[in-house]
Amino acid sequence: MVWFNNASIYRLGELPTEAKLAEVLAKRPFKPCAGLDWFSEGWVAPAAHQDSVVYASRGRLLVRLKRDDKVLPGAVIRDSVDAKVKEIEDKEMRKVGRKEKLALKEQITDDLLPRAFTKSGCVSAFMSGRWLIADTSSAPRAEALVSKLREALPPFPAALPRTKIAPHTAMTDWLAAGEAPGGFELDEDAVLKDGSENGAEVRVRRIDLTSDEIRQHIATGKQVAKLGLIWNEKVRFQLTDSLQLKRIQYLDVLQEEASQAGDDRESLFEATFILMSEELGELVEDLVEVLGGLEESQASAPIPGPAEAEEVPWPI
Repeated sequence: MVWFNNASIYRLGELPTEAKLAEVLAKRPFKPCAGLDWFSEGWVAPAAHQDSVVYASRGRLLVRLKRDDKVLPGAVIRDSVDAKVKEIEDKEMRKVGRKEKLALKEQITDDLLPRAFTKSGCVSAFMSGRWLIADTSSAPRAEALVSKLREALPPFPAALPRTKIAPHTAMTDWLAAGEAPGGFELDEDAVLKDGSENGAEVRVRRIDLTSDEIRQHIATGKQVAKLGLIWNEKVRFQLTDSLQLKRIQYLDVLQEEASQAGDDRESLFEATFILMSEELGELVEDLVEVLGGLEESQASAPIPGPAEAEEVPWPI
């Protein structure tokens, strides 16, 4: 399945063609960590039943970046170094100095690294129109994916969106008013923070956000850092002050619509991706609108057309 649980959002300047994107990413496939590598990352097919590293449907491009990290705890290295130091001191009856310990640490690390376990993780992202949306709540992971796209398609102009109204200002105003604008409605969770030195934080869940208790927190100067919202009775999510969407839930109406597309995995994958990307794309557009729109420097940038119609000469 391809339902995104989070959304880190980037404003695109241009959108590559499917053919060009597939060509350059295929040259940078994922390969497992070699012996002395701490990590490795590269592009994989967005789904197990696919061969290409790019999945395209209705002008939307889906990609998936995989990363493996070697797991070698510092305590394991430290214990091995201590054991080796003790062995040398007992055998040679001398004190092992700092420089020699550092050299032993490097040698032992090199010896242990090829045998270390690896931890795998993937980040998917789709590009549509003027947006790239990555399925992660981690800013470093989202930026790593964008950086790999820049390596493949330099300069790949993509930037975090800057809205005229700051998300924390808007969310605080919505709570103070007891309602959200447009197709959004308040859910039942929020995080409020005090901007003073003590940095007090209040987390509320399963509570009426229009209550006097919430308004009292705002009256004392707290601002909203995270806010639970429901969009058009279709998607539930938590909006953050950095304009990320977390804990995305697709409500029954969308789940049922996708399930009616067919029984085989190819049809179900395609229907889910089309529905998910359309809804998330519209949600982001509506969200930017209620935040006053993009700042002029981003709003005036050319909006790319559909991927199939794009014919931009991208360097390799």
